[in-house]
Amino acid sequence: MLQTVLTTGLRQTLQRLVKPLLNPAIPVPLQRSLIRQVYRSSIPPLGSRFSKIQLANVPVLRTRYGKESRHAILYLHGGAYVIGSPETHKGITGHLVKTAQSTVYAPDYRLAPEHPFPAALDDAVTVYKALLDRGHAPENIAVAGDSAGGGLALALAMRLRDEGVALPGSLTLFSPWVDLTHAALYAPESEPVLQRRWIENAAGLYCAGELRTHPYISPIHGDLHGLPPILIQVGSDEILLNDSQRLADKARQQETEVTLEVYNSLWHVFQVHAGQLSRATEAMTTAGDHIRSNQTL
Repeated sequence: MLQTVLTTGLRQTLQRLVKPLLNPAIPVPLQRSLIRQVYRSSIPPLGSRFSKIQLANVPVLRTRYGKESRHAILYLHGGAYVIGSPETHKGITGHLVKTAQSTVYAPDYRLAPEHPFPAALDDAVTVYKALLDRGHAPENIAVAGDSAGGGLALALAMRLRDEGVALPGSLTLFSPWVDLTHAALYAPESEPVLQRRWIENAAGLYCAGELRTHPYISPIHGDLHGLPPILIQVGSDEILLNDSQRLADKARQQETEVTLEVYNSLWHVFQVHAGQLSRATEAMTTAGDHIRSNQTL
């Protein structure tokens, strides 16, 4: 009963307070400031340890929990490539560290419109290669991300494959944004978080004249052969639902191992509520299991 009330309350809060902020009429710097305040409600587990480091000159937030681990997760935050940071996503990285029993490295990658494509992808590649240089075996590096970060995680794996770099052990994608053409957006009865006009504007700022069908911008238009096992989690009440379903279908057609989990009556990147909402906590446990099952001991 309490979880039902909490779910209803969170949905209403998102609808009334968060969704109006994700509006192209609000200047990007102000959106960044306001969203930082919103994410204060996403709380990491007690005992999470955060430290700011540099990896190959890219600022990174390292998250640890419990004993030291030789396993690593490269986590790419969401925010439509224009807002968000590792600081806003401490709740997600904290819970992922706990469930996956790995150290999370979340790069503060460059954002549009100041730094359009391919700046974010270049930063992700740089940090991944830095982890390899620090002695992490590729099979013991997982790559994960939410929303735009989910699309970026997939683009990263595709680019590494194309460049002949050893691939990570797995990919974990929360509500990934993988088609910036928005040719097949879902139309739920209620979308508590995203507005189409906001993601349209953000896509324009990120692409900055580059074709939106570029496979490193919209990975759904790329080749998924040879990628590591993918876990996709998505809510049924979000306009990006079709992105996840199409991605899973294409991965299967191209013989890439994929698991798609659709969480009924939940919303975009509901995992931010892990530790509060039981289904979000369960989803993070599943994500941790996926990551650990694709690592060596």
